Amino acid sequence: MPLPYRWLTSLMMRYNGKSILIDCGEGTQIAMREKGWSPNPIDIICFTHYHADHISGLPGMLLTMGNAERKEPLLLIGPKGLERVVNALRVIAPELPFEIQFLEITADEESFYFDGFRIDAFKVKHNVLCYGYSMCVERAGRFDRARAEQLQIPMQYWSRLQKGETIEAEGRTFTPDMVLGADRKGLKVTYCTDTRPTDSILQHAREADLLILEGMYGEPDKLAKAKEHKHMTMYEAARIAREAQVPELWLTHYSPSLMHPEEFIGEVRNIFPNTIAAKDGRTVELNFKEE
Repeated sequence: MPLPYRWLTSLMMRYNGKSILIDCGEGTQIAMREKGWSPNPIDIICFTHYHADHISGLPGMLLTMGNAERKEPLLLIGPKGLERVVNALRVIAPELPFEIQFLEITADEESFYFDGFRIDAFKVKHNVLCYGYSMCVERAGRFDRARAEQLQIPMQYWSRLQKGETIEAEGRTFTPDMVLGADRKGLKVTYCTDTRPTDSILQHAREADLLILEGMYGEPDKLAKAKEHKHMTMYEAARIAREAQVPELWLTHYSPSLMHPEEFIGEVRNIFPNTIAAKDGRTVELNFKEE
């Protein structure tokens, strides 16, 4: 539940002019305003599951977008039942000046492709149907000018080939692999809350540049409660981060009883040293590594 000094858990990611929000509980747009961000530019909202603390802020968010005279469609992604749940919530936000589009996840794992990035959804283990997400920015290989010249590929096609386009012209077929080297490492953020530890989290966390997991409980005696309610302790999250060999772990989605999560971070760092007890508004900019 929201507390006077802590909002509900959500994540905003931005890449190449696109804004992707994961979860939209009560007060999410207020938390965004405190950060200095507007809801209007959001292009995609992904939902992990349909408990109120992850979706009850949606009607207000939609109304704010509508009042800003948004015209662009809004894409929603979520587990089975997405359209039914959202339309039920829209009883209090029935008229909007923009289209809402729906993508329901139908398998245990599913990938959605967009311009320059991919969203991977993977099933986790909560007491209702729930998914984690990875946002992946792929990076093509370096352009090889010498090879393009050697193959006598006209210069006017170079930029299109760099963007992955196959071109048929002048009686020849030009493909991107003719001018690009091997794929370089891209960027990946993996996000997961409301779950017990699962193999699916571990597999999708591998090679992530940032891993964000729930740390529902820090008190050592809360493991039984975590198991009962299908949540994860800070220590379990740290073990996943260690095994996945990620560079950094952010903990989030704390229990209301966990007043000061940072009190337990010392013990957690004995398992995975680069663990952060994240607070509202925490931000990082991830950049491609130079090669």
